[in-house]
Amino acid sequence: MRNDRLLAALAALLGLALIAVGVIYIALNEHDIPSFFPGHVSHPASHHHVKHGIAAILLGLACLAFAWFRTGPRDRAVSRA
Repeated sequence: MRNDRLLAALAALLGLALIAVGVIYIALNEHDIPSFFPGHVSHPASHHHVKHGIAAILLGLACLAFAWFRTGPRDRAVSRA
């Protein structure tokens, strides 16, 4: 596997993971998110970290876009008429 393909695969995996983290931030309140996530509190609360979720989803989409552009064709065919 070439370096470009490996980097694209890692970026795609990171992008999917970040999107999943963003959905967790938006869907769960700050008491229910995993304890290793920033913003977790131990006492019951009803606040959702929407900004964290939006930021994680945008970063995930950026990683997926990077992976997509990284796997595109390298050389343009030169047409000679």
